[in-house]
This record gives sequence, C-alpha cells and structure tokens, in this order.
Amino acid sequence: MVDTTTAEETAPRLRLTREHIVEIVSDSGEGAQKAGQTFGTVCARMGNGVWTVEIIPAEIQPPARSPAGASGIRIRLASHTVTNMGDEADIVVAFNEQVLYSRIVNGAYKEGTQVLLEDKWRDDKVPEIREQYAKAVAEFRKNGLIVHELPIEKACLEIVPNPRRGKNMFVLGMLCRIYSRDVVLAKGEIANTFKRKGEKVIDINHRLFDAGYQFAKEKLVLDYQVPPQPLEEREGKRFIVTNGNTALGLGVMASGMELVSMYPITPATSASHYLADVYHEVGGFIHQAEDEIAAAGFAIGSSFAGKTACTITSGPGLALKSEMLGLAVMAEVPLVVCLVQRGGPSTGLPTKVEQGDLLAALFGEPGDAPKVVIAAATIEECLHFVVMARRLAETFRTPVILLTDANLATGVQPYQRPEPSLDWLAPPIDQSDWDEHIPPYNWDSETGLSPRPIPGMSGGQYILTGLAHTNHSKVAYDSDSNQHGSNMRSRKFAALASTLKPPVVHGDEEGDLLVVGWGSTLGAIEEAVDRARAEGYKISSLHLRFILPMEPGLKAIFKRFRKIMTVEINYSDDPDAPLITEETRRYAQLAMLLRAHTLIDIDCWSVVYGHPLQPGMIKNVLTKRLEDLQGETPCSD
Repeated sequence: MVDTTTAEETAPRLRLTREHIVEIVSDSGEGAQKAGQTFGTVCARMGNGVWTVEIIPAEIQPPARSPAGASGIRIRLASHTVTNMGDEADIVVAFNEQVLYSRIVNGAYKEGTQVLLEDKWRDDKVPEIREQYAKAVAEFRKNGLIVHELPIEKACLEIVPNPRRGKNMFVLGMLCRIYSRDVVLAKGEIANTFKRKGEKVIDINHRLFDAGYQFAKEKLVLDYQVPPQPLEEREGKRFIVTNGNTALGLGVMASGMELVSMYPITPATSASHYLADVYHEVGGFIHQAEDEIAAAGFAIGSSFAGKTACTITSGPGLALKSEMLGLAVMAEVPLVVCLVQRGGPSTGLPTKVEQGDLLAALFGEPGDAPKVVIAAATIEECLHFVVMARRLAETFRTPVILLTDANLATGVQPYQRPEPSLDWLAPPIDQSDWDEHIPPYNWDSETGLSPRPIPGMSGGQYILTGLAHTNHSKVAYDSDSNQHGSNMRSRKFAALASTLKPPVVHGDEEGDLLVVGWGSTLGAIEEAVDRARAEGYKISSLHLRFILPMEPGLKAIFKRFRKIMTVEINYSDDPDAPLITEETRRYAQLAMLLRAHTLIDIDCWSVVYGHPLQPGMIKNVLTKRLEDLQGETPCSD
C-alpha cells in the first residue's frame, strides 16, 4: 500500500501499473465532469486506452451535500484498449463527503481506494455539517478507504474568489501530477475548452491547473505511471477521442444527411448541441421542433421530398413518435431514428443507462410495422452505424432505428479516425423522368423492394397515404390488397437478412455456456468471459448488432453449447423471487426474442441498477451459472 504520510517525510515512489480507475465526485455544477473529460482526453492522446462514464444525478437541481446529488465522472485508463468502466476505483477526488455514500452503495470503491477529500467541511460553521463530516471520515477509514483530507478550496481561493468555478481545473492539475501527464498537452486541452471565453478565462484556468499540479507535488505521496499502449498497436494509426453522441453527429455528417430534426431529451440532447455548433459547416441543418411528434413529422417530410433525414431521441420521445413511425412504415419513406436509451418507464431514470427500449423499437407501433433495428456496441460504431442506417433506409424504403444508450452517449473513448469515403454520402436527388407506367410501389415479388419516385420527377407524382393501399398508392380496404401490402413490407427484411453474415463467437466455437449480448454491454461481457476462460471455464460470448432482421445462423451456433443466456440492462424476474415460476417468470428483452426466434430454452441475467455493468459483477454471475451446470443435460430443440 502507498505510504500516505506527508511529502516532507517520505519521497514519492513511482508505481507502474497497467491500469487505474479514477473518479471525481461532487455536487452538480462544480465541473467534475469537465475535469474528468479533459483528463481522459489527455490520457488518450498520450496513448492510453481510456473509457469514461459520467455520474449524473436524476434531478436537475438535487440537494447539495447529499448522496442523491452525486455528480461526476469515472475515468479508466490503461496500457491496453479499454471497452468498459471496469470495477472498483483506485483513486477518487471528492468535493464533499456525502456524495461518496451513493458511490459506495454502487460498489464503486474497494478496500485501499485512495480518497482525496475536500476538508473545508471539517471546520464548517454549521455543527451538523461538522458532525456529518467527522462521522463519514471515520466510517470510510473503518471500511478500508485511505482518506487524505486536503484543503483544496483554500488553495483555490488564492487564485479565484469563487472556487466552485475553478476547483475542477485545480483537480485536473492534481491528477496530471499524480499520473505524470503531459502538462503542455493538458494546458492545450484547457485552452480549447475555454477558447470561446477568451484569453483571460484561459489564463485563470491555467493558473488553477498549475496550482493543483504543485499542490499534489507538495502534499501527496501518490505517483503512478500507466504506460501507453504498445507502439506497434498505435503506429501508423490516427485516433480521435469523442463520446457516443458526438460520434452520432459525426456519423450524420459523414452519411451525407443534411437534416436532423429533434426535440431536446436526456441523454440525447448533447448530440444536437454538437451538431448545432458544426453542422452548418458541411451544409447541414438542425431543426429543433416544438415537440417529439413534430420532429418526426419534419424528418419524414424531408425524406419524402428526397433528402433522407434523421431524428434523435430517447425512450419517451420514441413513444411520442410512434404514430409517425407507423406512417413511415406504411408509406415506405426512408427515415433514420437514433434512439439513445435511458431508464424507464415514463420519465423513469432520465440520466441513467438502461436497455429497456428494444421491444418498443421493434413493436411500438399499432399493427405490423416492421423496420430495421440495429444496435451500436461501441462509440466508434455510433459513427459508422449512422452511415449504414442511412443507406439501409434508402435501399429498403423503411425507417431504421439505431439503438445506443446513456453509457455510449456520455462515455469517452479513443478510436481510429475513419477515412471518409464518397460511398458513405447520400447520392444526389434523382430528378430524371419517371416512367408513368411504373406504380409508386412496384414491389418485386421476391424481395419486396421497389424503386422510389421523388417529388419533382416528371411523371412521378403520387398521393402519399398512411392508409392501406395498392401498389399504385390508392387507398384499398379489400382483404387481398392489405395482405399483399403486408407481405411486401415484410419481404424486404428477408431480403436484407439474406445479405447478413452469422455473428462471430468470442472464444471457442463450442463449450458449456454461451453469453449473448447487445449494445453497450459488449466490453464488460467480453472482459468477464475472458476472466472466466482464464480460470479454465468453457465459456464464450457473441454480440448482436442486427435485431431486425436477426443475424443468421444463431440456432446452429447455440446448439454447440450446453447452455445459452443473455446479459442485459433491462428488467427480468429473478427465478428465485417469490411467486416466480417457469410459467410466471418474465425474461430479459433479447432473451424473449431469441427464445421465440430459435425455440431454444435461453436463460437470462439482467439488472436495472441505472449504471453500466461491471465485468467483475458479470463474471461472478457467469461462474455461478457454470457451477450450476454441473450434472445438467445439454440444451435441446
């Protein structure tokens, strides 16, 4: 354990480690997330693998100095690629002691975690606060946390009159000293962050950074070095560092779509903020509609006119858009919907992560309304999947829903800078003459596909309707027309499915247990599986990106394993809970779909804690399931 006496008594000892997890936790509005994002960016630019997770309270203005008000960020940095938030933190900087309680409840810390705690509350003028502080510090130490009580705010007061608006850059300086980060690089990131506020603001924040750096040098005996990833893994590659919502925005621009219409909703809103800053530079237009319904209608109108558009939302917004999505399905209008999932139902957990919208994305509209549903598993895929979504929407004349979630939306990770291609861009609007003998829905009987007339084409005019219609877009209530239209709208997805490849199994092609996931759980699941495999367990995993249509070959893959289970962040009943039997148990959402799709008895494990899954937690569940498998017979049809 690191010696925690004063710097004068003990010289710093450099400790090399392959990875570390750092948290900054505060009340809302104290800039912890900005400090952590900057620190993560610096680490990524120095060659480390990085993953960040924002800690966001559910309320807009939660009570100060309360567990419910904990706001901040976690940064995992490593000498290898990082794909998830990891397990317990090694160091946490806390602006008050109360916010630590919620993190402790979430299992964020371990015995030996170093806590750098603001000590101003020890001498607060309010007796109750002094008592809370003393009690908390005693509890933390009793439970194995190593607490360093530090006069952070007092040091900041020497530079700024209001430390609440500067303490975060001071803490950034502390962390850069502790982890031997590049000072010039860090100051460059600070300058970039505050460039719109002018040189005076930049200078003050640079001074705060310098003060924090010197403070850590003089007051702390913490000196860690996390080497960068091996040069051969980085050589010749160019990386960018963004969160998932920024990646969505980059994907929108890279796809050639010229319109995003959306209504602000957590956690999707920052995508519109990013696009509002830069979209005009590539000829794009962002439209903030009066509500979610109008946003979908505006995007559908643009798409009908020939320019496929995008709308970005979260779960409650999807519910409001459902009627418009049904229209796009029936009228076969291309549309891209980026769905950044959060906790539900209703307003639910607006700032927390969940994968609860999968079934809503598939079945949320009245009647049979199939649309392509895909799920990004990494921040990089948030970019590339928007490009793919636009191409699928136009090729198959259908809405495409791209699922991400709060974990991807706010997480930051370095990934290889893409090389844009003209093939990514939307083609020019076709304004050639339309053959008047070809109906607007000239469905191919084998594929269900049809060419699309665009308004402005000579001879291509037709009446768009959300009613059941013939291939001539004539309203038709007769049985045969409705059946035929439904057949053709569904046939397109079989055509798309025929172009897909089976998913790749992570690990051996056969074994005792196969874990199936989707979305942002990829990194945590694969890390958990790798840990279990290192202990000799016969376990593998696969991750689905296409949900509708489902990727092929699943049943054949599943038959090579004794047991199949999904790991998800949505609700399922614990099989040991009161009143829960095989008949009454509710399964996680992907598990339900896979059971129906393959007719195999697929198990599941899922939780809705509101935070990303940790590999250690998953690994414990998986090894328990593997132990329970002893003596069981293999699964069958």
